[in-house]
Amino acid sequence: MSKTTMQDIADALGISRVTVWKVFKNQSGVSSSLRENVLNKAKEMGYSKISLPAASEETDAGDNEKTVSLIISRPDSSTFWTNIIHRMAQELSYHNVNMMYTYMPSAYTDSFIMPAILSSGDIQGAIILNVYDLELIRLINELDLPKVFLDTVPQMDPRMLHGDLILLESFDSIYQITRSVIDRGLTHLGFIGDIQYARTNLDRYKGFCQCMADHHLEIDETVCLTHSIGIFSYYHVLCSFLDSLDTLPQAFVCANDYIAHFLHLYFTEHADRIPRGILVTGYDGSHEYSNIDELITTADVKTSLLGKRLSMQVIYRMENTDAPYELTYINPEVIYRDSVIY
Repeated sequence: MSKTTMQDIADALGISRVTVWKVFKNQSGVSSSLRENVLNKAKEMGYSKISLPAASEETDAGDNEKTVSLIISRPDSSTFWTNIIHRMAQELSYHNVNMMYTYMPSAYTDSFIMPAILSSGDIQGAIILNVYDLELIRLINELDLPKVFLDTVPQMDPRMLHGDLILLESFDSIYQITRSVIDRGLTHLGFIGDIQYARTNLDRYKGFCQCMADHHLEIDETVCLTHSIGIFSYYHVLCSFLDSLDTLPQAFVCANDYIAHFLHLYFTEHADRIPRGILVTGYDGSHEYSNIDELITTADVKTSLLGKRLSMQVIYRMENTDAPYELTYINPEVIYRDSVIY
């Protein structure tokens, strides 16, 4: 029978091998409850290579612990978010900071109660991801914690946030993408994206509109879908919208790759509507959607580096609580491709 390893213990508890190693080496950055679970599991599995900490050492390690809450809605909705989260957890662990999930609903209801852990004093900071409900953001904003937001809703003035705000640069990125479409001789363009959902979506629409204006092209509102779209009904809404169009534009500029991949699905099923093809662009640089991967022009967001950036920002914010709040733009690289769907 093979000997029990640290990886075996980690797998049994659903944690990383690094965390198990920290416990066995009396390192900080592991909560007392998790430390106890690891030691108990090791004993249960017959692992004996443990250097138990002296009482004073364990106390010192606990004094240095910090925990950051990841306040998030629908963390598994796409690999875009999971890639960011995984790098965040990794980076925070390097700095002896624990990361704890705090789940938020997609939309506020009268029955919602803010999780007590966020005001218990056990959390030293928070990173807010994929929360796009104004009332929820207002409640989170009032928490007495160092906070870092990735994006927010258009209705929330960034100057009213009690924390740092990191935004993916969207205006110029979509301006450049739109210009690349116009440079190919196309003039009848549509835009698809819920501009009230996220500030970055609104910025992308503004970039589209500005580029059209700078090229003296009128925007045909009938081929633009910018109103509120339910997050669980995107494909149905898109299909209904496209079915309603008597004449399709020459191209669609999409707020993200998620929308672009739905357009590709629709046109694959309705090829008769695009006898000469149609051009579609996106934003995110996601490899999640195989039907458009490396096919369309997009803005390539480095999700792993974004996760690292968020981690470093919340560490800075926790160490410098009196520093002025920051508004930071992350510039993605625009990747130009053929983008034509046949």
